[in-house]
Amino acid sequence: MLFGPSTLFTKKINMAKPKVLILKAAGINCDKETAFAFESAGAATEFVHINQLVSLEKKLSEYQILALSGGFTYGDDIAAGKILANELKCKLFDSLKKFVDDGKLIIGICNGFQILVKAGILPGCASFEQEVTLSGNDSGFFQDRWVYLKSSVRAQASPEGTTRHQPPAKCVWTQGVRDVIYLPIAHGEGKFIPKNEEVLERLKNSGQIVFQYCDKEGVVSGYPSNPNGSIDNIAGICDSTGRVFGLMPHPERHLISLQHPRWTREGLKKHGDGFVIFLNAVNYFRK
Repeated sequence: MLFGPSTLFTKKINMAKPKVLILKAAGINCDKETAFAFESAGAATEFVHINQLVSLEKKLSEYQILALSGGFTYGDDIAAGKILANELKCKLFDSLKKFVDDGKLIIGICNGFQILVKAGILPGCASFEQEVTLSGNDSGFFQDRWVYLKSSVRAQASPEGTTRHQPPAKCVWTQGVRDVIYLPIAHGEGKFIPKNEEVLERLKNSGQIVFQYCDKEGVVSGYPSNPNGSIDNIAGICDSTGRVFGLMPHPERHLISLQHPRWTREGLKKHGDGFVIFLNAVNYFRK
């Protein structure tokens, strides 16, 4: 390996590493990249199959972070992420609820995001009722390219020319993220749709909309900047605590600056835009 956790990112520290459970199930295929991202940020990772949790061979309570990686769980039968979402809700409801109530962290990336919303873990309520979904892209095509994202909690200009101040950033995972970042996407069902206008307004007012698709200058606009037709260009949300986070783009695929498609022209940064997301999660348990 040309670059690894010990050579590029991490420093030796005299404290326990937070333990990350990388969930495994049929069709998950981004688990190794997700594990590398967390290890690069200083965490310890373990691959655990859903059946090991259901049988109590492994206990969710033994970990501090739960990661649901990208892929096509169970072939995306019925709908993307739906079967694994049902497994989580029907077989692991109590342990997942306790995991969140205990102040621990969850991230869902791409298919993992689809799973979290269809299990009702995001946006989050006591009964895990589904309030949003991720549906087929408006284009009708699988979108596999890079997109710009802006933090939707920053001040925005209104059409009247006044400044609309959004709620303060609450998402643990995105503290200190730059105004506009660049990450790859790879999905066919990424259109974010809230159940109704009331749900959308609640997400806005509570600061739960974390990322919006935008252009290079941070301007929210339609296709191709919005690759799937998501309502309000929503690319990622968190729960009301800021500890459960889901997004369609892949931060683990822009961990190293060399992964940027234009690094030879624009130069190398210390880290890729996705690295801080994983570092924030690790640092959360070091404070």
